[in-house]
Amino acid sequence: MILYTLAIVLFLVGLYGVLVKRNIFKIIIGLAVIEYAVNLLFALIGYRYGGAAPIRTQGMPQDTLFVDPIPQALVLTAIVIGLATTALIAAVAVRIYEKYDTYDVRKIRKLRG
Repeated sequence: MILYTLAIVLFLVGLYGVLVKRNIFKIIIGLAVIEYAVNLLFALIGYRYGGAAPIRTQGMPQDTLFVDPIPQALVLTAIVIGLATTALIAAVAVRIYEKYDTYDVRKIRKLRG
């Protein structure tokens, strides 16, 4: 239960970074932390204490407890998609800096050009 709580705390730390910080790159880092917290939570949901790898072999008892591989596969896919979107957001942030010479969201809103 403590692991779920820590994943939620990690999510809240990322949410704080997104809502409070005004630097574009700090907001991007907050989004990445949120994404990793959600991925961690999904991986924890699929994990079973004392579970074996989901590969059935000869002579294995029928009542063997297995780890659920579906959340792990979904998390691997989400990591790849998250990496691509983070790279895209960082590229947009660099282009914004080239145009406005600032990473501060408040100053960018005032410029509107």
